[in-house]
Amino acid sequence: MLSQLRFKGKQLVLAICYLGFALYIAMAAILLFFSPYRQANRTNADGAVVTDVNLVPFQTISNYIKASGHINSSVWVTNLFGNVLAFMPLGFFLPLLFRRFMKFWPTVILVFVSTLAVECLQLFFHVGSFDIDDIILNTLGGAIGYLFYKAVANISSIVLKGKQ
Repeated sequence: MLSQLRFKGKQLVLAICYLGFALYIAMAAILLFFSPYRQANRTNADGAVVTDVNLVPFQTISNYIKASGHINSSVWVTNLFGNVLAFMPLGFFLPLLFRRFMKFWPTVILVFVSTLAVECLQLFFHVGSFDIDDIILNTLGGAIGYLFYKAVANISSIVLKGKQ
């Protein structure tokens, strides 16, 4: 009886984790593609759609750091740290829920490919901008999320061993 309760408890925790992952994906899609700010097509004086593209690594990051004393801090903090924080949950959920992502590199590669896909879709649909620095920061966020998962997994295994 007790083992059945433990099994059902594990199933409940797993279901909550999958639900959290699904909510994260849905919220990320809404924020990245459907928020009012991103829906507004930027046009020039002639009415042509303006597409922002940055293919120079660390250019946007450098620009924000250089201008940090001249612009509202919420702008550069949101852009730099927001990009890192936005993909940390992906790096955490992947190894938690999918066995093939238990290792660092498969997780980081999928985060990179996911970020690249998001940036390409933003470019194609003229929503937001394509920025190589976003890819760098998002991938860093996924890597940090993975490392956080590993730390939590190690701590929980130590705690569980201590209870036995």
